Amino acid sequence: METPKNRPCWCGSGKAYALCHMELDFKLAMLRRKGQRTPPRELLKTPAQIEGIRRSAALNMAVLDYVAANIGPGITTGQIDQWVHDFTVDHGGIPAPLNYQGFPASVCTSVNQVVCHGIPSHRQVLQEGDIINVDCSTIFNGYFSDSSRMFCIGRVNDTWRALVDNTKKAVEQGLAQVQPWKHLGDVGDAVNRFARARGYSVVREIGGHGIGLKFHEEPYVSFVSQAGTGMVLAPGLVFTIEPMINLGTHRITVDRRNGWTVRTADGKPSAQWEIQVLVTEHGHEVLCW
Repeated sequence: METPKNRPCWCGSGKAYALCHMELDFKLAMLRRKGQRTPPRELLKTPAQIEGIRRSAALNMAVLDYVAANIGPGITTGQIDQWVHDFTVDHGGIPAPLNYQGFPASVCTSVNQVVCHGIPSHRQVLQEGDIINVDCSTIFNGYFSDSSRMFCIGRVNDTWRALVDNTKKAVEQGLAQVQPWKHLGDVGDAVNRFARARGYSVVREIGGHGIGLKFHEEPYVSFVSQAGTGMVLAPGLVFTIEPMINLGTHRITVDRRNGWTVRTADGKPSAQWEIQVLVTEHGHEVLCW
């Protein structure tokens, strides 16, 4: 939709369109004519929306900080779920995973060979040597945030700890590619090349996603993509970088009993870190970690 250049910009900034988003819209239109995939206007977050996402992210990170301060051997994943639920609700938020497409908990807790979507249980006790991903997502005043962290429980063997550390470094490699007018494929390619160079494999079937006004928005973010492909990274786009990196094969299985829990096919451990990132005019801003 065209906006007269002297009218207020569609983003709600209060500036004239000519002084705000007109140049960006023109550039996106030119790229579309050249056959490139560009984000539609509804995926580009406005200043007010970005501020709302920041507030949601602040709560999401506070929840993970609370988990980090209390997690350890002997804690059950059910206790973690209770912490996340109570902390979120007590601070005015809503745990986004709870009842999302039938998911029965407020957080995902993925231990050792569980790749993602682990369902918390009071019967699952964390043991010395375990690694766990705690994936926390929050709704606050209608805005969505999402991030996850890995935790090493007590003394973890060097191979597993290296997997955890290198997965975080892989996320950083992907983040370095988040620059305006590059492509989503650049992010996934950087992650995959880093992981494979260290002997790991990257899960192919599950990736990151757009987020902010909904829990899961376009675009899908693959971490086995090719550089120079995928959606153009336009300022205002918000998405997650969350590769799942396995010590062994990239192949996975889904628990037939609950329909959620994803495990490595070979039983070897998997690690994941997740951040939520905004593309800016000059680079990027990590909104949630």
